[in-house]
Amino acid sequence: MLSRRGNKFLLYMKRTMITTALAVLFVCTAAYAQQPAGNPEGGISAEMLSEISKAYEGTASDKALRNALAVTPIGTLAINAENAAMIDTHFSDRVKTKGITDQQSSGRCWLFTGLNVLRAKMIDKYDLPGMEFSQSYLFFYDQLEKANLFLQGVIDTKELPYDDRKVDWLFSNPLSDGGQFTGVSNLITKYGVVPSEAMPETYQANNTSQMANLLKLKLREDGLALRKAYEEGYAKIGKRPKKDVEKLMNDLDGKLQAMKVEQLKEIYRMLVLCLGEPVKEFEWTRCDKDNNIVSRKKYTPESFYDEFIGEDLENNYIMIMNDPCREYGKVYEIDYDRHVYDGHNWLYVNLPVERIKEMAIASIKDNVAMYFSCDVGKFYSSKKGLLDLANFDYESLMGVEFGMDKKERVQTHASGSSHAMTLIAVDICPETGKPVKWMVENSWGPSSGYKGCLIMTDEWFDEYMFRLVVEKKYVPADVLEMLNQTPVQLPAWDPMFAPEE
Repeated sequence: MLSRRGNKFLLYMKRTMITTALAVLFVCTAAYAQQPAGNPEGGISAEMLSEISKAYEGTASDKALRNALAVTPIGTLAINAENAAMIDTHFSDRVKTKGITDQQSSGRCWLFTGLNVLRAKMIDKYDLPGMEFSQSYLFFYDQLEKANLFLQGVIDTKELPYDDRKVDWLFSNPLSDGGQFTGVSNLITKYGVVPSEAMPETYQANNTSQMANLLKLKLREDGLALRKAYEEGYAKIGKRPKKDVEKLMNDLDGKLQAMKVEQLKEIYRMLVLCLGEPVKEFEWTRCDKDNNIVSRKKYTPESFYDEFIGEDLENNYIMIMNDPCREYGKVYEIDYDRHVYDGHNWLYVNLPVERIKEMAIASIKDNVAMYFSCDVGKFYSSKKGLLDLANFDYESLMGVEFGMDKKERVQTHASGSSHAMTLIAVDICPETGKPVKWMVENSWGPSSGYKGCLIMTDEWFDEYMFRLVVEKKYVPADVLEMLNQTPVQLPAWDPMFAPEE
């Protein structure tokens, strides 16, 4: 046992040790705070900045360019004057089409394109003066189905933590107005189609951003409610006897499904207010090209499709893609990338671009248009409606080289499919038998581009074309055989597969 003096000495030593430790910690913390967050050798030092700045010489040409760029868009100054003339608009082979559609301020290019492929067939088959399917009708069900896809996805991933990649992706992408051809085929198979007169466009259909923001806000709230309901219910189940757990879990799943139905009722109401209630029966008059009445009948969306189209959209078409980042000759499937929960994921065969051209030419020569998607914003001259690598000379303007190839641009997120259109024409050189240029029917209105269409050079096609949907009868046997492969699964968040807008 220590004496009182000994106890005082021990207390003194403890205080001294604590004071010393705190002092050391303060000094270390202060020293650490003075260090940069990154490696100091990787920053821009004064010497490095001096060396870098010397690269700009400030010549008379440099000053002239600075003055021009201060008040003029880069694209205007980069126009290649040597390529100013309009390209020849003759095409050796062209699909018969009538009329140009307009998606206006919406991301529904995928839907317009899919329906434009089908309407071209219908107009030609029945010798119609023209017609247009209702985009609003299918868009209504697209948004409702995507809402269900999200909510059911939340239920399916209810046991995963919030920071799981799939859960995070779901809440980041609860719904969009973009999409791809699988959505067209799944939606039409399930809901049929109607002519535009039966369910016309509304302001919200043509201007989707505010509606989409409200739908996404509500869906995120609903998804959160589903997860909370599961967490609370599971916590209570954990305290019950094991023999009761299975029944209680089934009851909890039933509760979540019932919650989802109530949530979808609210989404349905919002969609009706914005787009109108989907038509269930309508009368349509069919006329010939001279506007003589051929028939007048009542239809449902399903019977209208059966009579005038009648294709098996889900099995009659194949999506082919030119993705140089992945192995050719393989089939790929993008997980959770679909419009309808009980529909199909996005599936495609990856092929070299020359093989894709062969199928495209065969389809055009047989008067069959195709769903086509590309990186439409690259080297696009809106004045001419022309996609041509020679339209702009950015290298001469900036004095630098842009040397990445297609694969490198995709790898670095510099390029990817952004827009869907309808491929309708090709111009084949009689001497070489090779395509010189192509044309697509766009959905930006008749005053956009070249008479509502875009023309692309074959070189541009090579660099910025990504996807084509073609009927199986134009697909070679060896490519069809590839569909028997077990698809390579890719995650939904792969940047190459953002929905086309």
